[in-house]
Parts: sequence; structure tokens; C-alpha cells
Amino acid sequence: MSVALEKQESSSDQRSRRSGGREARRAMRAAPLADDIRPVRPGLEGGTYGPLSQNDKERIHEAVLTLLETVGFANAIPSCIEALTRVGATYGDDGRVRLPRALVLDTVRQAARNFTLYGQDPKHDMLIQGKRVHYGTAGAAVHLVDVEKREYRESLLQDLYDAARLVDGLDNIHFFQRTMVPRDIPDPLDMDFNTLYACVMGTSKHVGTSFTVRENVKPALEMLYAIAGGEENFRARPFVSNSNCFVVPPMKFAEDACGVLEACVEGGIPILLLSAGQAGATAPAAIAGAVVQAVAEVLMGLVYVNAIKPGHPAIFGTWPFVSDLRTGAMSGGSAEQAVLTAACAQMAQYYDLPGGSAAGMSDSKLPDIQAGYEKGITNVMAGLSGLNLVYESAGMHASLLGFCLESLIIDNDMLGHCLRCVRGIEVTDDALSIDTIADVCLKGPGHYLGNDQTLKLMQTEYFYPAVGDRFSPKEWNEKGRPDILSRAIAEKKRVLAERFPRHVSRLLDDKLRARFGEMIKLPRNKMGG
Repeated sequence: MSVALEKQESSSDQRSRRSGGREARRAMRAAPLADDIRPVRPGLEGGTYGPLSQNDKERIHEAVLTLLETVGFANAIPSCIEALTRVGATYGDDGRVRLPRALVLDTVRQAARNFTLYGQDPKHDMLIQGKRVHYGTAGAAVHLVDVEKREYRESLLQDLYDAARLVDGLDNIHFFQRTMVPRDIPDPLDMDFNTLYACVMGTSKHVGTSFTVRENVKPALEMLYAIAGGEENFRARPFVSNSNCFVVPPMKFAEDACGVLEACVEGGIPILLLSAGQAGATAPAAIAGAVVQAVAEVLMGLVYVNAIKPGHPAIFGTWPFVSDLRTGAMSGGSAEQAVLTAACAQMAQYYDLPGGSAAGMSDSKLPDIQAGYEKGITNVMAGLSGLNLVYESAGMHASLLGFCLESLIIDNDMLGHCLRCVRGIEVTDDALSIDTIADVCLKGPGHYLGNDQTLKLMQTEYFYPAVGDRFSPKEWNEKGRPDILSRAIAEKKRVLAERFPRHVSRLLDDKLRARFGEMIKLPRNKMGG
């Protein structure tokens, strides 16, 4: 046989082997995976990155105790003063509530930890402990980003429901906290009630919401108890948490929010204790100082919750924002925000408390390159820090003023990348691959494309984006040169035309509509009929 024929045969054999490997890989991709062996999944362990040293954390802790003991909080409502002084706080002649450090430390020791945030569907339950990472939405955007028209318009109740049902099918967004304010519902009671209704009807994942005043909690609880099949069932598996801005930074109570907090604790709703100072405006410009103030404010809230009901589930929601000090405007996509959020995660871990903070809050107005790098950097650093609950991680633009449905789909891919980074590399005897390398090098075929290890690991080790572009230039050209935004637009339209969740039965929805009447503003025909 000539050398040319030998080369031709060798090339043909190699193509055949590669083709066989390709077919095997396609078959493997089609096989469903159990949740616990997927390459990315809720609750992966982070904690490999931290901007604070152990000494830094101890110094922050000491500063926090000093502030709570000497500065304290203003503007407490009477029921708050009564609850806090009953457990050992002091109420001064200057109208400020102060906490002895022993009270703070005792509360931290006895506070709830390692608890579950439940979904309506148990497959979405999230165990909040250690450095387990979960990504989700949040926000109170007042605009929807219309990417096809490149414009902002006021957000509507329908937009909120649409966002919830999109998130319901996006694997890397693990919970849904209210993303937009329904600007078509001006009455605060109706707005609070319908915000919650749209969220819990749109997704079976855990939902976060807020309330304007204490009185608005009662009808919401009635609805939640009905959906759960009774008050006892909801208290056993509360699938909604309250995002509660009980503090007006710096170091003042928010009177209405405190009333809401008390009503939610009494009603069995977990609390996100949310401190949202803005560095350089309502918090110190020094990043360490912003962390100190946020931790002090949230610990005050933790003592408050536990004074009402010891052991009630509460999330350590240090949520400080960053300012562009040239203008005073919020800069949610900044590098400073990324390290600030990671530091907050470390402080939650310092106290061994379930932590939640914000990342992914792009300053860009559209899902563009700026949005991509801002969201990717801030979200991956939050995940690597081991933050339990990463709020605002998907869909947000314009420093929380705008929300984009297409970005939910794009950001789901981005969060998959973040989770894969959080997972890191498992170094085992099998993963070191000595036998595999020896087999390929000594016995052929000189590549790993159809190797048993490759086929075994292609689904469990590697993450594949849903709308991200991995085409070759030739394939991309043949497909009409699509970009990620055009693919996201098409996917959004497909999902919204087809996906109408039915985890709340029609019969139960009929009962809710009969009970609450015109208070429910979302038309049935906008929910799939």
C-alpha cells in the first residue's frame, strides 16, 4: 500500500471515529439527567473568594457592636420599643434604642439558621445554610425595557406575571422575588395584593414580596393560607418571604415597614431583613464603613424579629449599594458593588447566619456588552464568596429602574456560567485521568472525542448555554447571523405564548376570585384562559 493510500485510510478512519464519537455525544445529550448530577444546580458550595481577612471581619464585628451599643436606632414605633426593651435593649431620653453587646451575641447564637425556603412545588425548596449559593430576582423597577423598540415604558401587572412564568422555566434562576411595580394599580392595598397574586400564580418557585403597610398583610395571608390548603400548612411550608426594609439608613427605623415586619412574623412569613444604604449617600463612602453600617442595621433587625418570636426564620440581608461619587447616582454594576456584596457574604458567614445580598444590577439600559460584563462580574463574585441568596441577579437594568424580560433568558445562561465557576474543579483519582491519557496515547486514537470518559462527563461536568452563540462562523452565517438578543426575543415570545403555570388549580383560583372579587386585577384571559 502506498504512503498516500495509508494516509488516506488513516484520515478516513479518524473521521469515522470522530463521527461515531459525535453521534454518541448527541445521544448522551438527549438523555435526561437527575438533578443531583447536573453540571450546575441550586445550592452549590461557594466560598473560594473573600475580600476580607479574618482580622478584617473581627474588626468589623467589633465596630458593629460599638455602634449598636452607643449610637443605636431612632424612630422606633411603640410596639418595637416594647419588644426590644423586653429582651434587654435600652430606650434613651434621646429617643434611640440601643443594644447591649451581650444581647446581640445571644440573639446571634439563638437565631434560626440552616432552614429551608420553600417552593409551592417541593422540587424548588432551597436549603439555606453554610455557603450554598442560590440566584434569584428582586427589585422594584418602575419600567419595563422594550428591547425591540429600544425604549422604557411603565411596568404593568401583566409584565410581572409574565416575568414570573418565564422564571418558572429557567433552571438557573432559583427563586422569584417581585421584580417590578405594577404602575397600572395605584392603590397601595390593591398593588400589594396583586403583586403577590401575580407572583404566586406565575411560578411554583419560592416568592419574595413586600407590603406597604401592616394592614395590607392580612388579605395576603388569607390568600396564601387558601393556596396552601390551610394556615397550618402554610406555616409548615411558607413559600413566600417578606422583603422588609425595616431600616432607613443611617440607623433609623422605618415605621410602616416595622408594622409589616411584625404582622409577617405573626403570620408565619420568613423575613428578609433588608438594609439598603448607598455608599457615599446614606452609608459611608468607605466600603468597609458601608459594610459596618449594613451589618449593624441588620443585626438590629435580627434582635427585633427574635424579640417578637425567637427562632423565626430571618435572612441576613446586608444589601448596601454603591454611588458614583461624581454624580451621586447609584452604580449597581460597579466593581465596588462586587467586592461590597462579597464582603457582606463573608459577614453573614462570620455569624453563621443565612445571608442575602444583591448583584447583577447593571447600570446599562439595555442587554448589551456593558450589561454582560457588569452582571457577569458581580454575580460570579457573589457566588464565589458563598452568598446564600443572590438577589437582583437577573433581568435588572438602569441601576434597578428597568427590568427586561429578554434579559431573564440571557441572564439564565450567564448564571449557569457563574454556577459552574462556583462549583470549581473536583480533583479525584478518576479526574486526574492517568489511565485515560495512557489509553489514548498508547493504544490510540490520539484524541478523546469518543472516549468513554468524555461521553460520561459531557453532561455532568460541562454547562451548555441555551441561547448563547457557540456556532462556527459558517453555521452562524447559514442561520442568518443571529445575535443573542434576537434569539432571546424569539424564546421569550415562544414561552409567553405557551407557558401558563397551573400549580394553582383553576378550582382554587375560582374560589380566590369569588372571595376577593374585583380586588384581583389580572384577567383570566391573560393567564391562558
